[in-house]
Amino acid sequence: MKELLKNLSLAFGPSGCEDAVRELVYEEIKDYIDKDSATVDALGNLIVHMGGDGPKMMICAHMDEVGFMVTGIGENGSLKFGTVGGIDPISLGAKRVISESGVRGAISAKPIHLLTKEEREAGPKIKNMTIDIGADTREEAEELTFIGDYFTFDSGYEEYGNGYIKCKALDDRLGCAIMCQLIKDIKNGAIDLKYDTYFAFTTREEIGYSGAFSASARINPDYAIVIESKAVADIYGVEGSKKVSVLGDGVIISYADRGTIYDRTLISHIKRIADENEIKNQVNLYISGGNDSANIQKNACGARVSTLSCASRYIHSQSDVIHETDFFAAYEVVKKVLNENPPTKE
Repeated sequence: MKELLKNLSLAFGPSGCEDAVRELVYEEIKDYIDKDSATVDALGNLIVHMGGDGPKMMICAHMDEVGFMVTGIGENGSLKFGTVGGIDPISLGAKRVISESGVRGAISAKPIHLLTKEEREAGPKIKNMTIDIGADTREEAEELTFIGDYFTFDSGYEEYGNGYIKCKALDDRLGCAIMCQLIKDIKNGAIDLKYDTYFAFTTREEIGYSGAFSASARINPDYAIVIESKAVADIYGVEGSKKVSVLGDGVIISYADRGTIYDRTLISHIKRIADENEIKNQVNLYISGGNDSANIQKNACGARVSTLSCASRYIHSQSDVIHETDFFAAYEVVKKVLNENPPTKE
């Protein structure tokens, strides 16, 4: 699973440009599914139906990552850009980036010794940054890129001690890797499905969850579990609930975020399964963020939704950090949920 996580995370796939990720996913699962069970819809979602008896269950993770889009090319060959998804400008100075065609560059900003007092106090702004691709003229740059071209962070994958993993796009390639393994488990008989189960590898989560809206309309699930990455601040100087959750303390179970109030019956069911099977888990301590569940719950008939997350430091950056304990805990709890009868309304 970690080797697959590496390959998926290194793949190029900003919102609206998820093709390479989808192809990797399909190559990984194609020998474990019936050919006619996988469909790709108009928004690029890959939906895989694995069958099973009972109510419909949608397991969801998004394929896209945050990135950058070229919005202008200067006479000196520098590239103006806008962000695709939520990226904190403070994390961008001098960071390496790469385009889909393999053009590498670095994000350029005014050096600190040239900033005015007001500029230093205001902090870095995207509008004042450019991408340097080593071109000296507009014509040279136009041979390498174009307005509308995508870039993403150019980052290596590293397991750097005590179970910590660093890479770009772990949000949400970790969810995609977990779903691939679950599909293999179903095919190999390791899961006795208690749901009519669909896996949705969705697009465009980082820019408003439109892929999940389309996928959930097609599936019309009774239940949904979103496997996600959760921004946390378990770092020095942050106290109490503002940490959100802690890396290595297990899969995060959320009761609410800024887009969703999660179904209490389903949450209680998942929490009980995790506790009874001694799967490490923690409760989300801070209401923030959002994910595909916000749109899944609004499909035509409505759905009972939940999100299981892995804590992530420095999310939406070149150096997203997760812990393998949380990654495997998320996998184990979803596996157990699919193997148990659906919850009953309390």
